[in-house]
Amino acid sequence: MVVAASVVVAAGAVAGVLSAFEDGRGSDQARRPQVSASPRLAPLPAVPSASPTAAAESASPSPSTSVRRTPSPLPSPSRTEQKRERTATVATRLYRHPDSQVLDWVRTHAGDPRHAVIASRIADQPAAVWFAEYAPDTLTARVAAVTSGGAAQGRVPVLVPYAIPGRDCGGHSQGGAPDLDAYDAWIDRFAAGLGSGEVIVVLEPDSVAQAECLSAGERADRFASLARAGRVLKAANPRARVYFDAGHSGWNAPGKQAAWLRQAGAASPGSSDGIFSNVSNFHTTADEVAYDRRVLDALGGPASLGAVIDTSRNGNGAPADGQWCDPAGRKLGRTPTLSTGEPRIDAYLWVKLPGESDGCKGRPGTFTASYAYDLASS
Repeated sequence: MVVAASVVVAAGAVAGVLSAFEDGRGSDQARRPQVSASPRLAPLPAVPSASPTAAAESASPSPSTSVRRTPSPLPSPSRTEQKRERTATVATRLYRHPDSQVLDWVRTHAGDPRHAVIASRIADQPAAVWFAEYAPDTLTARVAAVTSGGAAQGRVPVLVPYAIPGRDCGGHSQGGAPDLDAYDAWIDRFAAGLGSGEVIVVLEPDSVAQAECLSAGERADRFASLARAGRVLKAANPRARVYFDAGHSGWNAPGKQAAWLRQAGAASPGSSDGIFSNVSNFHTTADEVAYDRRVLDALGGPASLGAVIDTSRNGNGAPADGQWCDPAGRKLGRTPTLSTGEPRIDAYLWVKLPGESDGCKGRPGTFTASYAYDLASS
């Protein structure tokens, strides 16, 4: 089992918006108010977790205090779901969102000797955009800004909704919607911004792999909401490709992970296009490919289900000593692509943006040039 858990933390990263820090920093660090979330790894006892910490906002509706047994109903879509086949990828390029911390640093540090390496090897690559703040009033517009940008360029954006209640088991990345009814409504608003172009949705990192901390009833309720989320997203945009949390190869056994994924709707083509793994972690692509195929085999479902893998920092694999916070000696993994050449592996993605610190080489959630340069030049 893994010693260090994969926990994604961003200091205030919200729906692609990273909240400001109160004091300044030197030229090595850059922080932009409109940017993707930054993950960080934190040790947990044999269980990882993923994604940014969100600053709470009061724009949410008052949460229900009643005990929640089933998710709010979703109207049956008119299209047939039982035999829905995954849409073949037409676009070959992923979308690079123009508002990111690395791009901000590149624009303002043209004279830095590290500029060329960081610009060409990190800033030029597409990365995921995180939506981690519970701010339903602005959510649809923020999602639409990303999806419309991708559609205008004929490229595929990667979005990460991260607002499940009880996320990170109350740890570093705690936050999210006040309850599952509010989360269902938040997902409805998220789906309303998806547009009609092709889009990849990495649905709630850690929401399945880290479910051990929940009671059986809480786990069942969460999984019901995740299954609903998948249906809502795919009903809103039939070209949306939705992937569910499989943790990573150093975490849960494939059979256990698959059993939970099945409960969360990941085996149903009406909710899911497959699974994702290695978000903000360092396990090698080869290990993840083998692990994901074992999970998919155990999961069942149609043969069209596939996997996407976060390769942003896994070029040298996971540290032998279990170090989780900006570990030395890591390097960039495979560049993001929708053409992996591997059966059942749909994409290699940069879900964690390289250079955004876990908190040791820079402030958590901020782009740190020295860290980025180390990753890019290793």
